[in-house]
Amino acid sequence: MADTKREIERKYESDDSGLPDLTGVSGVATVVDKGVAHLDATYYDTADQRLAAAKITLRRRTGGSDAGWHLKFPVAPDIRDEIHAPLADTLPPDLAGLVRSRVRDAELVPVVRLRSDRDLRHLVDADGRLLAEVSVDAVHAEGLAEGAGAAQWTELEVELADGGDPAFLDKVDKRLRKAGVRPSKSSSKLARALAETAPKRKGGGKKKQSAQPAPADPVTAGDHVLAYVREQRDALLALDPAVRQDAPDSVHRMRVATRRTRSAFRSYAKVLDRTVTDPMGEELKWLAGELGVDRDREVMTERLTAAVDVLPPTLVHGPLRTRLHTWANASRGGSRSRLTGVLDSARYLALLDALDALVADPPLRADAAGKPEKVIAKAVHKDFGKLSVLVDRAIDLEPGAERDVAVHEARKKAKRARYSAEAAAPALGSPASALVKSMKSVQSLLGDHQDSVMTRQTLRELSAVAHAAGEDTFTYGVLYGREEQVAATVEARLPEVWKGIRTSAVL
Repeated sequence: MADTKREIERKYESDDSGLPDLTGVSGVATVVDKGVAHLDATYYDTADQRLAAAKITLRRRTGGSDAGWHLKFPVAPDIRDEIHAPLADTLPPDLAGLVRSRVRDAELVPVVRLRSDRDLRHLVDADGRLLAEVSVDAVHAEGLAEGAGAAQWTELEVELADGGDPAFLDKVDKRLRKAGVRPSKSSSKLARALAETAPKRKGGGKKKQSAQPAPADPVTAGDHVLAYVREQRDALLALDPAVRQDAPDSVHRMRVATRRTRSAFRSYAKVLDRTVTDPMGEELKWLAGELGVDRDREVMTERLTAAVDVLPPTLVHGPLRTRLHTWANASRGGSRSRLTGVLDSARYLALLDALDALVADPPLRADAAGKPEKVIAKAVHKDFGKLSVLVDRAIDLEPGAERDVAVHEARKKAKRARYSAEAAAPALGSPASALVKSMKSVQSLLGDHQDSVMTRQTLRELSAVAHAAGEDTFTYGVLYGREEQVAATVEARLPEVWKGIRTSAVL
């Protein structure tokens, strides 16, 4: 079973291979010599180094206190999440799944072998509590690709103890710099090894790594739309491992990324050819639906639980909480494995391939070359105009089922208008950002109404089951009445809120 650890560390290099005296660092009472460990690590990647391009490292290491398979994902500068699995001859399936969205059908092969002699010290405080680990690593790197070379260097690492204050690293950093130690130019041993052992090209020089260069700053309308689509594609790839690990809010965020991408395809149909994007839109809709199977029920459970919790005890009759718990968990069995199956499916991986292909070779239409102030603004205006028609219709209808449907349609269009304004913000500036804020507010208001509609439907279903079981259904009626009031309040507020938004919306 894999374990996850947050790794906060800084790397340094110097002309002197020794470790400066760190006893003068504030808070350090003792520097404890932990001896020298001999580490032997083989790093794996695809032949075109897809993991390295995403700053992900995968290795099998022997020696030291944590021998095994290590998978590291970047979180922020100097911060990575390290997932550790026991030592085995082959890559554990759990770790293989966590890199599948990057690797796809490509084979993982050994790319670099690093052998290090690690001289380890512990920095401890007056109570003997570990503050950080400091090591001097003498590294020998051997490239494993055909024609690859070898390299060696010495570097210093300072890793914060679990639960430590990151500010402590600043104190160590100050002392190291004063002693002439410099921050490393490479983000990791692997990055340096790949650069220094890369096979030489014909005619001399190192063969460049396959990491794609950062895209240039957006200029045209097409540039801006593609930048937004690329951002959502990157979010899908980054969230895939989090969803597999059932990280909090990861499913919701991944679902939002699919919706944003699909919305961009539809809003900016004059920029990207819909004969290409429409099929991808359908696949994104499928993925969002798969991600929402359990998410919608979770949200409903949270809403109903909160509603019951605020009721006076005198209004809570019968085993309602038990009934709600049973309903909430009715489909949970195997849900995580089901979702993992979706993320492992050929259909999902083909969708990722299609998104990659679109970003690499976009199906641009004539308007893509136009000025964003004209092309993008026009698309946002169009979405806002469609929303206006739907909101006006919802306001004009009488309360009831037809109005409920109209409000729901307006909510979906508000979401699309918000996403198109998000994509427009880098090009159009503060007016688009203000529209995003307005669309969030109206989406939230209309969302409260739709939540009320769906909650009442759920209450009717739960009440029917409870009644059939001979249970007291009084509280279901109380909750139903409160949800009716929520909807009525939204309907009463909507005309004034919408008038304010329409008056202030300027692009």
